Amino acid sequence: MSKYIIAHDMGTSSDKAVLVDFEGQIISSQTEPYPTYYPAPAFVEQDPADYWRAVCEATAKLMDKTGVSADDVKGVVFSTQAMGIIPIDKYGNVLHNNITWVDGRAEKQAQSIMRKLGGKRIFSLVAGTPIMGKDVVAKLIWLKEEMPSVYNDAKYFLDVNGFLKYKCTGVAVAEYSGASSYGLDTKKKTWLGALKLTGIDMKKLPPLVKSTDMIGEGLLPEAAKAMKLNPGTPVFGGCDDTQAAALGSGMNGEGDIHIYLGTSAWVGATSSTETKFKHGAAAIQSADINMNLIVGITEAAGSNLEWIKNQFFKKEAEELGSGIYDYMDSVIEHIPAGSDYLICTPWMLGERCPVSSTTTRSTLFNIDPRHTREHLMRAVYEGIGYNLRWILENFKKDYGFGGRKFRIIGGGAMNKAWMQMIADITDNEFAVVQNTRNAGALGAAIIALIGLGEIKGFSEVKRFVKEEKTYRPNPANRYVYDEQFANYKRIYYSLNKAYKLANSKRFEGEE
Repeated sequence: MSKYIIAHDMGTSSDKAVLVDFEGQIISSQTEPYPTYYPAPAFVEQDPADYWRAVCEATAKLMDKTGVSADDVKGVVFSTQAMGIIPIDKYGNVLHNNITWVDGRAEKQAQSIMRKLGGKRIFSLVAGTPIMGKDVVAKLIWLKEEMPSVYNDAKYFLDVNGFLKYKCTGVAVAEYSGASSYGLDTKKKTWLGALKLTGIDMKKLPPLVKSTDMIGEGLLPEAAKAMKLNPGTPVFGGCDDTQAAALGSGMNGEGDIHIYLGTSAWVGATSSTETKFKHGAAAIQSADINMNLIVGITEAAGSNLEWIKNQFFKKEAEELGSGIYDYMDSVIEHIPAGSDYLICTPWMLGERCPVSSTTTRSTLFNIDPRHTREHLMRAVYEGIGYNLRWILENFKKDYGFGGRKFRIIGGGAMNKAWMQMIADITDNEFAVVQNTRNAGALGAAIIALIGLGEIKGFSEVKRFVKEEKTYRPNPANRYVYDEQFANYKRIYYSLNKAYKLANSKRFEGEE
């Protein structure tokens, strides 16, 4: 008789429930979308009720279509988008929409906090990096100042993972990797004491748990009914999506590097010693309590491709349906490397890494009459590649991470044309893993299996992950991409002041 884990991969736009057996085989999956709201410039919110609806519906549909018995499901675990802020009162009522990780409303508060604690330069020397309007601590102070009734009535501030665990078990906790987004002392494994200095009420931060810990007494009866599972089914601490992806890529050993390409993108490197924050990269807690993860996040990747599709390929999308992506992949192959010197920066939502900026936005650079919409599309793919190269370059300079081979996971890894571009742009060999779309869910399932004692520890993770295809750079494209990459960086440095002048007032703060 087979036994299973149900792992939920809660992304920026949807929840994917994945049924994984105890050998790490992905049996089936079910996806349920949820909307995003933009109530004001730089505000990006989601309704926590939509998360819970998606979890219940995805789980129930997964159980129905697979015919798996609830008796054979031995655990539930979540991998979720990071840095969420969901205030709940003492009765468990949600007091405000989730203020999501891409929300940048609190630039004024970020600047105020740094001035209060010695100024940007001193703060950066102590903390390792300046804070910005997208950081959790600044947004918590925004709530305190702009919505005091919500702040005061909040019993706890939960991230997305904490909220879902609460809905499942009735127990409010924060898992260590998620707590890193708020402020975690990664050495002492406690909430960072310096948070008190910002004015945050530390009592509103919930107790901490490990990723592999079982929460409460498992699924509550009402949650189990909605999910078509048994009451008491174990629910584990889980982790943020970046940490789950590191496990799902199999790159969780010392110095291992992986890249995730989805709605957003990131470069992650595992380390037991590095704790520095450099060039927008953050040193956060890994799902493995003994390791840290150095992460450089590119805030818009696949979302840029969605924008291109919706704005420039709408007719084809209507005609081809899901086949639009194969069509888009095919047309960019006919555009030369470097897109005939057209560059599109991918900073639709500002950027966190390799440069930290709330006000920066995307720019189309060097357009001339020969350029077509297909050039624009390839330029978007390449722009994301340049951003990844810049992060990898900083990782080597700042941390000494510089292996010639890494792995790429996420839905973007299925795009062969794009993968070859990234190999050429970064001048690096890398591999794509099997079941790349479900790498995060697999990583979460591995956590549950460790929690159940089915896997001895995190050192055994690599046996669950297999490589599918290796990409190697084409030397013929090196010169043009070196030249375009240099121009890409010049665009940011040349326009950074202009971005601030154009957008600081509009986004209610200055960098």
